[in-house]
Amino acid sequence: MDLVGLPLQRASSFTQFTTLSPPSVLKPTHRAGEQISMAFVFKLPANLQGGISHYNFTGTSKRAVNTSITSRQNSSIRMCSSYSQILKQSPPSTSQKSAPPIMVNGCTGKMGRAVLEAAISAGLQPVPVAFSSTEDSGKILDVAGKKITVHAPIDRESTLALIFEEHPDLIVVDYTVPAAVNDNAELYCNVGVPFVMGTTGGDRDRLYKTVMDSNNYAVISPQMGKQVVAFLAAMEIMAEKFPDAFSGYKLQVMESHQANKLDLSGTAKAIISCFQRLGVSFDLNQVKQIRDPKLQTEMVGVPEEHLSGHAFHTYNLTSPDGSVSFEFQHNVCGRSIYAEGTVDAVLFLAKKVKAKENKRIYDMIDVLREGNMR
Repeated sequence: MDLVGLPLQRASSFTQFTTLSPPSVLKPTHRAGEQISMAFVFKLPANLQGGISHYNFTGTSKRAVNTSITSRQNSSIRMCSSYSQILKQSPPSTSQKSAPPIMVNGCTGKMGRAVLEAAISAGLQPVPVAFSSTEDSGKILDVAGKKITVHAPIDRESTLALIFEEHPDLIVVDYTVPAAVNDNAELYCNVGVPFVMGTTGGDRDRLYKTVMDSNNYAVISPQMGKQVVAFLAAMEIMAEKFPDAFSGYKLQVMESHQANKLDLSGTAKAIISCFQRLGVSFDLNQVKQIRDPKLQTEMVGVPEEHLSGHAFHTYNLTSPDGSVSFEFQHNVCGRSIYAEGTVDAVLFLAKKVKAKENKRIYDMIDVLREGNMR
């Protein structure tokens, strides 16, 4: 199978020396039927001393975004009820009062809903309101027995301020769309509510500046899957410690995601940035993005049942003379790895806010370093 323009040899054509497992601290959290796989392959041609060596690391644990908070359409909107009325209908129990309250914006999408399910399972208490697009306004979601009323963008700042007043420990989670990232961040910072930004895309420099200028707390990460983040952390260390180690090498990148993922993978951007610091010349427009379901099943090997939610990435490095190649691969089916990582980010951020930490902006590597993931 040819994923990135280079023929991939079968594992049987290599001498396999070792298979590693992820560290015990990174416990897989995927559900039955979901897969997470990561592979790292080092290949040397047979005519070099020692023949061909093959090192394979395999673990096993994705992300869809399809709702926006920032629709500016001027249309009459029928609200099911006011926030205060909704709050009175479902007061928190005594046991729930100790759990961090969360608001998941974009919960009409598959990723947002997965986060809600994981959060409720972990004991977090969702507030009974979330923002989404005008088209979804008035919907009432039933997630694990919790009723969530969807509000449109109209009057969202005053609505969020009221919710934050009622729930001063509130953490907002954002899984909307790339075009909504910056406006949403400005909303959260204007109100002063801490947030976890799981949505990729947008103007990232502007995003960080918005948070810094407001002195708000936030976890911002293009990747919420803990095991994939650990791989990214290892790449960051390698780039820092061994700059230009791959100078002159040619890089080819393929990434496949569900058809409704609009932007280039944030994880791919981060990994490519590491390779660039390692001396590789590569432009983001060279990434081969696969969104065609037929190609995804026939060429990439995505299981048909996971076409609506997957993340398959391959990074292939080849030496200038073609005698050495390296291949890094991480394949994810399903969304639970991201949902569980997001819950860890919420719990992490709630601790930092409560402790009034001086540092205000965090990423998932910070969450990993904390070492107390579920």
